[in-house]
Amino acid sequence: MEDAGVEVVLATSTHNVRYLLGGYRFFFFEHFNAIGVSVYLPCLGYQRGHPENAFYIGNPMETRSLELEPLWVGRLDTSSWTAAGTARAAADFLRRLRLERATIAIERSFMPDEALTVLEQELPGASFVEALPLLSELRAIKRPDELALLRIVADGIVSAMMEVIGSATAGVTTRAVAERLRIEETRRGLVSEYCLVAAGPSSHRAPSEAPWLAGRALSLDSGASLRGYVGDLARMGCMGTPTARMEELLAQVDAVQQAGRSEVRPGRTGQEVYAAALAVQGECPDGPNMSFVAHGMGLVSHEAPYLTDTRTVPYPAVHRHRPFEPGMVLSVETELVDSVVGYVKLEDTVVVTEDGAEAYGDAGRGWNAVPLE
Repeated sequence: MEDAGVEVVLATSTHNVRYLLGGYRFFFFEHFNAIGVSVYLPCLGYQRGHPENAFYIGNPMETRSLELEPLWVGRLDTSSWTAAGTARAAADFLRRLRLERATIAIERSFMPDEALTVLEQELPGASFVEALPLLSELRAIKRPDELALLRIVADGIVSAMMEVIGSATAGVTTRAVAERLRIEETRRGLVSEYCLVAAGPSSHRAPSEAPWLAGRALSLDSGASLRGYVGDLARMGCMGTPTARMEELLAQVDAVQQAGRSEVRPGRTGQEVYAAALAVQGECPDGPNMSFVAHGMGLVSHEAPYLTDTRTVPYPAVHRHRPFEPGMVLSVETELVDSVVGYVKLEDTVVVTEDGAEAYGDAGRGWNAVPLE
């Protein structure tokens, strides 16, 4: 904060408020934030060098909840029903702290216009700057407790996939597969976020009435979370014995994956991960039909380190040349679309350790075949 010239941070995004509060999120708004004519907008305010002045603004329904689950923050205001109400309460806290003319970092992408308008009106002498770089850097290196949650999520997703694939029968629809995966992830204590699923030669990955037939491939790509921490992995199934062509395609995908993963270790960079993976992709017979991506993971499915500005989700590659440090977490994914086999993909969670890297949920990376009766 000092290097950035910031005196106060006002965090208002779900992920950053949760991070700064050690995992807390009011359960009533766990899955939505709209209420009445506005939104639930919790806010964590932090003054540089003065944790004792930190404040939290929440909703009246949180009052009793916070008695059961006290926060580390000493100053609380649970009176806000609207985004504008949160902004007024934050401005009041800052005036009491004599910070009405401070340089304040805010999350512009996660602050409704009505809240920003109120802040600017209430604090006309303040300077507002973007908080994203500060808060992204703060979350880039995970603590041991965060890594423990990410391991549980990754293991749980893959375990659920193996259960769903192993118990499937020929003709089951991709919609039924996705629903069964949601149930299995939930049984493992996870919040099931989504399931991208494709069966047979189609590259359409939305759950539908399309059947998974004998001799066909199945691609499962699912995200789930635990206390906000996201896992995102992809595995393959086959209804019956995989063909030689299936084996060949998955081997190519895995070769690219392993090339990229081999560069994930302390001191290496995102540029080197991409260079290694793309070099192998260029040597693959089906390379032109493949795509490789590596991105940061944590409370957001694409977060720091930001490694590329040319693939999938667009954002500046501000960490492309930054050496990896222990505690950084990457999602490494390679996909291939074949007109006969269909969608072939592997996605792995890889964590930078003190002496290398470790993959979470690393089971089931080959063809998971369902025996036909």
